[in-house]
Amino acid sequence: MRTVLVTGPGGGGRTTIAAATALAAAAAGGRTLLISAQTPPGFPGETEPAEVTEGLDHARIDSGAHFRAELTGLLQGASGVLDLLGAGRLESEDMTELPGSPQFALLHSLHRVAAGDWSGRYDTLVVDLPPLPDALALLALPGRLRRYLRRLLPAERQAARALRPVLAQLAGVPMPAEWLYEAAARKDAELTAVQALVEDDATTLRLTAEPGPAAEDTLRTARAGLALYGLRADLLVASRVLPRHSGDPFFAALAAQQDKCLAHWHQEWAPATPVHEAAHQGREPRAPDDLAALALPAPDARTPGPAADPWWTEEEPAAEDGSAVLAWCLPLPGAAKEDLRLVRRGDELLVTVGPFHRAVRLGSALRRCTVAGAALTGGTLRVRFTPDPALWPRTP
Repeated sequence: MRTVLVTGPGGGGRTTIAAATALAAAAAGGRTLLISAQTPPGFPGETEPAEVTEGLDHARIDSGAHFRAELTGLLQGASGVLDLLGAGRLESEDMTELPGSPQFALLHSLHRVAAGDWSGRYDTLVVDLPPLPDALALLALPGRLRRYLRRLLPAERQAARALRPVLAQLAGVPMPAEWLYEAAARKDAELTAVQALVEDDATTLRLTAEPGPAAEDTLRTARAGLALYGLRADLLVASRVLPRHSGDPFFAALAAQQDKCLAHWHQEWAPATPVHEAAHQGREPRAPDDLAALALPAPDARTPGPAADPWWTEEEPAAEDGSAVLAWCLPLPGAAKEDLRLVRRGDELLVTVGPFHRAVRLGSALRRCTVAGAALTGGTLRVRFTPDPALWPRTP
């Protein structure tokens, strides 16, 4: 399945571009599903896939309903412990949606397409994501949550389920119930499916922004985040582009500002990521025909190619004492040295670039080395490793 994730700076017309992309994909052939929190003009607002045009369905994300369903299930599973503590029950009308629930509702919808009741029904999936950089944090969330689950409920602890009744009698307090481990395993399976969808070879991002200084800064920062997470953008859509030749001095000045920004985007992003200019229509789209008039290219049905890890390891000249030096390299275009932070923790290297963070598990050779230094040169981060004498004993 071809998957296109649409995001960009706030106010850049993400929902409009996502809907136009879905229409173009359906017109090119194949069954297409658009998932969005907002309903595009002329689209049905159903939470289950509903037909928009021939070959195109749309499903609206209802984060409030998802939050209430998840919380109700959690309370039912923990009813024994809650009754023991004398806790009061929450009714549906008491459950007010909390911050962060829209992100989890979106992940749940992605799971339904990847491995749930919507899987296998579509050739192309188009997803309207939150603004940058929240979208990149959302795409990294499944991997982070799985990492937390492995820390909180490691496999060896789950293997001791048979001992829990005995431990409960010895401790005098109830031990975690079976439903907790079952819920954790179920969530891990869901997160695994979503992570596989995001990291699939056929998944790309489609960025959209209205040309201007603010959007230019946001996209420049996002380039480093894309590289850190190993994500690929197949298209940058410049939305609401004004006519370049206007007799009105006010509009002429705005068009000149846009033209300067577009020149930077063509230089920084193309040809690896083409830049498509969508003309300003003079008003907001009101129907699917207005979206089709944007003339967005349909996502390439062919698989873009293997989405390998963005980093690599290479050997550097030996140190002064003759020991070998390995360099762990990661391209971070647009990153600044003051925004970088590196922490070695056990077998992991924690990399922070501005608002973006990723925990990278080191290869077997690097795990037996110590960090000798790091530098950001030419848009590439190079972390130098030297063998740990305790783990790499020298031969006489």
